[in-house]
Parts: sequence; structure tokens; C-alpha cells
Amino acid sequence: MDKPMHTPLQQHDAQIADLIKKETARQKDGLEMIPSENHTSDAVLEALGSRLTDKYSEGYPGMRYYGGCEHVDAIETLARDRAKQLFGADHANVQAHSGCAANIAVYVALLDPGDTLMGLKLDHGGHMTHGLKVSVSGMYFNSIQYGCSKDGYIDLDEARALALAHRPKLIVVGGSAYARQYPWAEFRTIADEVGAFLLADMSHVAGLVAGGVHPNPVGIADVVTTTTHKTLRGPRGAIILSNGHPSTPLKRVERATENMPTLIDRAIIPGIQGGPHNHQTAAIAVALNEALQPAFTTYANQVIKNAKTLAEALMEHEYELMTGGTDTHLMLVDLTNKGVTGKQAERALGVSGITVNKNTIPHDPRKPFDPSGIRLGTPALTTRGMKEAEMKLIAGWIDRTISHHENENALKAIRREVEELCVQFPLHRGVYDVC
Repeated sequence: MDKPMHTPLQQHDAQIADLIKKETARQKDGLEMIPSENHTSDAVLEALGSRLTDKYSEGYPGMRYYGGCEHVDAIETLARDRAKQLFGADHANVQAHSGCAANIAVYVALLDPGDTLMGLKLDHGGHMTHGLKVSVSGMYFNSIQYGCSKDGYIDLDEARALALAHRPKLIVVGGSAYARQYPWAEFRTIADEVGAFLLADMSHVAGLVAGGVHPNPVGIADVVTTTTHKTLRGPRGAIILSNGHPSTPLKRVERATENMPTLIDRAIIPGIQGGPHNHQTAAIAVALNEALQPAFTTYANQVIKNAKTLAEALMEHEYELMTGGTDTHLMLVDLTNKGVTGKQAERALGVSGITVNKNTIPHDPRKPFDPSGIRLGTPALTTRGMKEAEMKLIAGWIDRTISHHENENALKAIRREVEELCVQFPLHRGVYDVC
């Protein structure tokens, strides 16, 4: 009998296999409530683990530096077409390796070193690539940062005043810890007033946009970036969307809205990357196809329903939520009145089998590594098929955990209850037949 060409990972590398099993068990037996995380389908995982990872394909479909790209050309074309269909864009670049790379590519496309960009402060719910001083976006460009008011809403008056004072070449709207709908149109008005390009980073809400429960920035912003995991429920990767019609990707063109596709394509390669990750592109294509199905609209609606139910239940337990609730998949909780820090809450909830992340709140008097708040959301819970009844139950567990955050026996008792719930909602459930 011929010896098999491949051996299972457990036989080939038991250490890695065991660690993967442990991580899978952690997800299976607990509640993933970090709002930037979700559970992919088996189909996405199959594409991600395919032989496509072996193929080099620098360039774009029909214009590669390598031979043997006919099949990856077809895959990338499908991914681009599905992205354009889903979000209503003229052009889609699906090669960015991550959301950070996508944003940096936009800066390379539209800015020169030292130009001024303006984005939301990280500790007010923005992202490090929106101008944080220790990020490339803040080191290589002149970063101006707007924030939120005391109530947690984006301060549009401050943003407009800063834009008028500093005349940025590019304004970024979007973030990672903002619980309300992003004001794309209001920022379009500000950008037009000062002659700036507008970048909408919809990474957190892309799945909600796809499901029709959050306004679409395509057609409002000059360029839109998004990751492909989070609410979109795909693999880790990114997409850059724009309107206009691309010419040859390497051709030098004026920095103008009508030339955005060419500018973006040229910024990705040769600007900041080499070869694309073809297995990632294929998995993105699979996820986009899932998001084009009617069931995904049901899913996105349920994410919002679950988030609103969870927020209301937490407020009934006297938790203070920034902006007083949520319009999206996430909420930001100020724990000051509970006498615990975000770091303490994150640890205790982890022991209870509930994964969240510590997070600053706007105008937080505490440091980022030991902040006043936690950030939590409902995308992964909804993928598993959980609905409003489970959200109310989970709110009770969160309250019990934080109330007994130093009592290890109490936390372990909650964990057993969490595990019993998780048995009823397996990881694979909901990706195909949610709601």
C-alpha cells in the first residue's frame, strides 16, 4: 500500500495541532463578544486552507509578473465583482493583506509625506491607522485628531472647526469602538468645504452595510476601506472600494476622484505590497457570496436586534453605556460606577467564559492598558444562532461576573452555565441557516 503523501497535523506537528485544538475549544465552549471577531463558515475555511497559498501572482488579473495565473485570475475577478455588486461600487481592490494595509495604501495613493490627514482619536473610538502618532499614519503625515463629546457622540462641530483651521488633504471617518451609525454624509459636507478627500473606513460595519441596516458610504466617500472579517464574517483581509474607471494600474495619473481606482491599485502594488494571498482572496470571494444571499440580511438585522437587547438589559442592571445605547453591533460600557476597571472586568469575564476587551471611553481619565471601560458586541453570538432571550441571559452573567470579579468560585460557576448554553449553539450553526 502506497504511503500517504500527507500526514495529519497531529502526527506532523503535535504541538501546533494541540494549540489549535485548545483555541477551537475555547471558542466552542465560550462566548466571543469582542465586536471585531466572528465565526467563519466551513466553506471559507476550506478556501483559506487550499493549495492557492502556494501560488505567486504579483500584479492584477490579466497583468501578472508570473505565469500559471489563469485560475487565480478568475478567482480574483470573482472576488472583485462580488464586492462591487454587494456594495454598489465601480471598482474593488481585494489584495490588501489587512485593514491596516488598506488604509496605508489610501494614504500612499492620495498623500505625500507631511500632508495633513484628520481622523477620530483612538481613545475616542477611532483606529491607530487614522492618525495615531506612533502609527505610520501619524509619523509620516501631519495628523489632526477630532473626538467625541462627553455623551460619546462624534463631535461634528469640533471636526468642522479643526478642518477649517488645518485644511487637511484627507479626512477619515470610521472607527473601532463607536456604537452609533457613522455620519458619512456630514463628513462629506465638511470635506467638500475644505477641499479634502474623504476616506470612509467601514471595517466594523461592513456586514451591517451589506445587510442594509447601516448607511452605505460608497458613493458618499471618495474611497472606502473595510476588513473582511468582523460583521462581514469572512477571513482576515481587506477590500478597497472606489468609483471611477481604472486605466493601467501602473500608469501615473492625477490625484483626482475619477482616477481613484488607478491610484489605489498602484498604491497596493508596487506601492506597499508584493504578491497577493490567493487563498485569502478565494476565502473573501466565498464570504462575499454568502453576504449576497437573502439569509445574510436576516443575519445583519438579528445582530442589531441582539445588540439593542443586550444594551437595554445591561442598562437595566445600571451599567452606563456611552451614547446611552447602540445603533450597531457593539456597545462601549463605562464601568466607573461599578468600582472596577476595564482590565479587571476583562480578566473576570474571561474566567467566566465570556471574551470581551478592555477599552478606553471618550475623555477617559485612566490609561489605555487599564482603562475605564469594556467593548462588547453581538456578531459572533448571532452567527451561532443566539437571539434576544440569550442576550438577556448573557447580560445577567456579565453583571454577576463583574459583581463577583474577585470570587474565583463564583466565576467558575458562571462558566459552567456558559458552557451549557454553548452546547445548544454549536460553532457551525447559524453560518448557513441563521435565524
